[in-house]
This record gives sequence, structure tokens and C-alpha cells, in this order.
Amino acid sequence: MDINYELYRVFYYVARTLSFSEASKQLFISQSAVSQSIKTLEKKLDQQLFLRSTKKVSLTPAGEILFKHVEPAINLIMRAEDQLLDDAIVASGQLHIAASDTICRYFLVPYLRKFHQKFPDITIRVTNATSLACADLLEQGKVDLIVCNYPNMRLSPSSIYHTVARFSDIFCGNPNCFDLSCPMTIKEVNRFPLMTLEKHSTTSEFLHKLFLQQQMELLPTIRLASNDLLIDLARIGLGIAFVPDFCIKKESRDLVIVDLRDQIPQRQLIVATMPSLPLTPAARAFIELLPNLSS
Repeated sequence: MDINYELYRVFYYVARTLSFSEASKQLFISQSAVSQSIKTLEKKLDQQLFLRSTKKVSLTPAGEILFKHVEPAINLIMRAEDQLLDDAIVASGQLHIAASDTICRYFLVPYLRKFHQKFPDITIRVTNATSLACADLLEQGKVDLIVCNYPNMRLSPSSIYHTVARFSDIFCGNPNCFDLSCPMTIKEVNRFPLMTLEKHSTTSEFLHKLFLQQQMELLPTIRLASNDLLIDLARIGLGIAFVPDFCIKKESRDLVIVDLRDQIPQRQLIVATMPSLPLTPAARAFIELLPNLSS
């Protein structure tokens, strides 16, 4: 009998999680690809392996028998893969990541350091681009993975991703130059000169939508490509900057966070890959180092 390892691997993850969607996340493939693999295996074995309903997935008696045999076999293979990844496969090669300057500086550096310490012979390439441009690079197959802001209008619907961090956006400015002593609404903040990232960025798009909800037009006095530079200009009193909260480690005499009455929805940092591109052992090992807040 011709044994297709990938079919049994997909079966193992669905049987273990009893969820097609969760299996797709753990395998970094689309849910439709998971469903097709199960259908192919059921046809190959001439057995129904799962009972499917709108609320849950469960194993049939045939599925339970198969899982008893497949589980120890897959576990043995996975342990062998882990050892090989540590000793040989990941020990050389290349990892190509795309992320914005802000995400690299404030989030990725510790994980890049940890990965480099564990796999010193891996060549790490980092392409610096906005989160929107990163999504394009991923879809074009120019990088192994991206870490970007979400929501992201350019992210392909077929991409596989999970949340690695959550954050809030804030307005900040110099209290010696602007009266920031009292809580205020976004409309009240708009009376001050605003400073934002350039138009083609997820942060600028996000702020634009917030303003539309308030029936206001976003007309910043300064648009830049760097959150750090926006903060520097806010310190010297050129305006009120709109930046992610993780860019402000602590408030000071010349920089405070505006106390908003309006609630701004949280955003996420995600790691994303494309199911159409084979995930390299190095990319898989790096993703496993990152937090997974989606589950």
C-alpha cells in the first residue's frame, strides 16, 4: 500500500484537536486543505473517520482505531524531526522575515537574538517595510514570513496567521506646550496639530477610520515614516503624535499620554505565512519561538 505521510499527519492533528480550524492553524495550512486531505484519506481507506456537525467534530469507531495506531507513529516522527531540526536541518540555511522598523525594534529583536543564539549558523535576513508592504512581499513569495499589524487590508485572505501580541494606540505630546491635563475626546484632541505615520501604513489607515466614525477629516500637520521620530517631535512640542503604546516606555516631563474619554479598539501583531509556500524548517522553528495568543 502506498502510504502518504502528509494525509496521516493531517488526520493526527484533526483527531487530536477535534477541530478542522485548529488543525489548520497548527499545520500552517488552510482549512480547506485540511478538509480535502481528510476526504482523500477517507476515500483511500474506504472508511468515514469523522462525524461532522455544525457544533463539533468527533471520531467514528474507525477513526478511533486509526488514531490509536497513528498517534504513537506521528509522535515518534515528530521527536525525530525535533532532534534533526536542532542538530542539522535548522543548523544551516536561511530565514527571511519582513517587518516594519517599529515592530523590529520594539518586538522582534529579543526573538531574533534567541533564535540566533540557538541556531548561530542560520543566515537571518530582515526586510524593513510597512505592514502593508510586508503583506505584499509575503503574497509575492519574497519572504518566508512576516510580522505585521492587524487589521491589514493588504493581507491575503488565504494567509495563515496567529496573534503574537496585542496593543493599543495612544496620542502623546508635551504638556508644557499643550494643555493635556484633563481627559478629552478625539474631537478635542483634533484641535491640536496632529502628527501621524505616512498615508500608506496600517496605523494611518486605522486612525483615518477612527476619524470617519467621528465624522471628522484626518488632516495631520506632519506625516513621517518613523514612530520614533514622531515621538521626538512630540517631545519638542511640534504637535500631538499618534503611535502604538509600546513605543512609550514611560511618561516624562516633556512627554505624556493623552487621557482619552473615547475608547480606541485594540490592534494586534501577527505572524503570517502563505499556505502555497512550503514552510522551511528555519521558519517553522522561528514561529515556534513566538507567543501564540490566538488560542
